[in-house]
Amino acid sequence: MFVSYLILTLLHVQTAVLARPGGESIGCDDYLGSDKVVDKCGVCGGDNTGCQVVSGVFKHALTSLGYHRVVEIPQGATKINITEMYKSNNYLALRSRSGRSIINGNWAIDRPGKYEGGGTMFTYKRPNEISSTAGESFLAEGPTNEILDVYMIHQQPNPGVHYEYVIMGTNAISPQVPPHRRPGDPFNGQLVTEGRSQEEGEEKGRNEEKEDLRGEAPEMFTSESAQTFPVRHPDRFSPRRPDNLVPPAPQLPRRSRDHNWKQLGTTECSTTCGKGSQYPIFRCVHRSTHEEAPESYCDSSMKPTPEEEPCNIFPCPAFWDIGEWSECSKTCGLGMQHRQVLCRQVYANRSLTVQPYRCQHLEKPETTSTCQLKICSEWQIRTDWTSCSVPCGVGQRTRDVKCVSNIGDVVDDEECNMKLRPNDIENCDMGPCAKSWFLTEWSERCSAECGAGVRTRSVVCMTNHVSSLPLEGCGNNRPAEATPCDNGPCTGKVEWFAGSWSQCSIECGSGTQQREVICVRKNADIFEVLDPSECSFLEKPPSQQSCHLKPCGAKWFSTEWSMCSKSCQGGFRVREVRCLSDDMTLSNLCDPQLKPEERESCNPQDCVPEVDENCKDKYYNCNVVVQARLCVYNYYKTTCCASCTRVANRQTGFLGSR
Repeated sequence: MFVSYLILTLLHVQTAVLARPGGESIGCDDYLGSDKVVDKCGVCGGDNTGCQVVSGVFKHALTSLGYHRVVEIPQGATKINITEMYKSNNYLALRSRSGRSIINGNWAIDRPGKYEGGGTMFTYKRPNEISSTAGESFLAEGPTNEILDVYMIHQQPNPGVHYEYVIMGTNAISPQVPPHRRPGDPFNGQLVTEGRSQEEGEEKGRNEEKEDLRGEAPEMFTSESAQTFPVRHPDRFSPRRPDNLVPPAPQLPRRSRDHNWKQLGTTECSTTCGKGSQYPIFRCVHRSTHEEAPESYCDSSMKPTPEEEPCNIFPCPAFWDIGEWSECSKTCGLGMQHRQVLCRQVYANRSLTVQPYRCQHLEKPETTSTCQLKICSEWQIRTDWTSCSVPCGVGQRTRDVKCVSNIGDVVDDEECNMKLRPNDIENCDMGPCAKSWFLTEWSERCSAECGAGVRTRSVVCMTNHVSSLPLEGCGNNRPAEATPCDNGPCTGKVEWFAGSWSQCSIECGSGTQQREVICVRKNADIFEVLDPSECSFLEKPPSQQSCHLKPCGAKWFSTEWSMCSKSCQGGFRVREVRCLSDDMTLSNLCDPQLKPEERESCNPQDCVPEVDENCKDKYYNCNVVVQARLCVYNYYKTTCCASCTRVANRQTGFLGSR
């Protein structure tokens, strides 16, 4: 008798251990003590050969703005990962094949978060726009129950989009997961009666949420909608155990027959609004008195497993969801930054975008703001305009313009706004110029082959742009057009002796020819030059005539050089050069290669700075006085004489200029 009782007791203990949750490890096939696990393909007990990993990078160069399809995610895909290679101004978008937008559809950018679509939950990530270089991403465990399309909202060059997902292969075995429990079936020894099946409630909840994603969160819920959640009767328990477990002992101790498990309230709801969850609380009570007793009085294997119940299903109040500020539009100086502000409502632990009027009871935060990363460098005019390069007419003048940082240092021009750079060179008009004599070079040939002759040049009065003469004509001091020349003595007899005509005084245009006409006496082979009066009885031949070999066409004329623009450190001087035709009118037919220089350098020697030994800084921090621009006051000009003098010299362009 004792042996039989011991066997029954051991069988009862074995049954309790097998049924007790947590006694031994449970495999993915829900068998106690099983070592089966789910492989990467989601197959219970699989060998990782039943699926295929599909991956790639979308690198197409896009030209037009808007939505461009990146990749198709097939039905049944798992382990979905869509990630930008690095941060850009583009956005990823997700849409079902039926045309329903899941993330970033209809040109509306959603906040990062969780979004349901295609039968799975997608996690949308957009890292911090300022501090991170990572791009956007979609992550989902899957599997999907329909075909989904991933798009890129193209706004700048495509940085590349990496995509990866897992699909089941043709040789894959079906996942060995427990079948869904139907209403009325026993579970852990508990019989649960439901108004509707759990699957129907979840499906209806998903449908309602899909409608919310397309439109707005529901304003209220009716009692009928609340009844779609499971209704649990905790006092009903199954009198029998599952068939696949070892039968319990036919007779339990009396205290177990006198006590059973009973639901005594529920846990606190996980949320105050927007559909939370709570769980029933089961306690061991006496069957007759319903007084609570220690749990050891009840059969632990018969204790019902608490199941999640919905609570506080009314929607939460709408609120303004504030995004992060964008980068400042300018790297220095006053710029603008933007952020996205959306009206959202929380329901079922998901934040949904709703119409803005839902948040009208709240003041909408600003979407734009001014920003300033640092003070910009600025242009500074360091010297006054120089004198005009010409004393009259149109010339040029210059000044020194530098880009200076906010602490007074000269920096590269690129750090300042080039569009705002002051001119450092400009034209200057000194008024009408006086007239000057324009001269050609002397002719190379003498007018007489022997004896006295002349060389000639052309002289013309024209407007002078560089001379400092008063506004009047060229005056009566016309430069000579002929100069004497002598090629040696000639001999003859008493008669007028006319030599050969000289070459024309100029090679082209109108010139003159000279010849010697003398009175000579011829004695045999000797000629004696006599006074012209000795031949006065004879008609004297002409000694000069005009000549015109050929038209010149045009020739270069120039004025004298002007004064040098600087007395030291290199200046320049100018003169005016013109091309004139035979009739002394302006022409463009001169040879450009023969044109005389119009500008040349002068006075290249260095300037000698003037040093005042009495001008010294009396304080060590005079650089602060310079930065604060206090040198305009006599007190600081005296106490920080050396520093203020250096600043003044930089602003005038050079030291010791005269």
